[in-house]
Amino acid sequence: MSKYAFSPPIVVIGASAGGVQALLALMRLLPADLKASIFIVLHTSPDLPSRLPKLLQNAGNLPAVHAVDAAAIQPGWIYVAPPDRHLLIKPGSMQVVLGPKENRFRPAIDPLFRTAALAYGDRVIGVLLSGALYDGTAGLFDIKQCGGLTIVQDPQEAFISALPRHAIAHVTVDHILSVADIAQLLSTFSQQLSA
Repeated sequence: MSKYAFSPPIVVIGASAGGVQALLALMRLLPADLKASIFIVLHTSPDLPSRLPKLLQNAGNLPAVHAVDAAAIQPGWIYVAPPDRHLLIKPGSMQVVLGPKENRFRPAIDPLFRTAALAYGDRVIGVLLSGALYDGTAGLFDIKQCGGLTIVQDPQEAFISALPRHAIAHVTVDHILSVADIAQLLSTFSQQLSA
């Protein structure tokens, strides 16, 4: 039995350019009774307020908020990295920190993926969606190394395919899927991990 067996499944999602549309489509397809906790990093401007939690909540069936430092992790919730802050995961809680930029970004995808892998191992599902550059590739590798499931949006579907293509080129990902198929797999896999 996994040492993380009594925690909710942890889904970490990273996206950049073109990612909002993919995230909204994904949230529309997730069930209201999803047992997983979802954490999202979207590359955003540090100078503009983020409306992403409200957009995600309005699009789907799950409550969404900006992550708050030291808050407890609850199943069935979506936690979004606030502008100009990294979102990190510890066993049972989250951290929101200023920290240095990684891969030219804050928030960056790699710190979220890396800390999730270290905190929850094989209970983590990592998802990379549309985007440019390479942030998230190293973190996806960490998830894979710790026994988690790795998923990349099909580059043919992604609005900007550079990030998915980079991840596929450098990580032996478990699944390359459309957003609709990602939603189905997240639902199925989180149910299995919760059983």
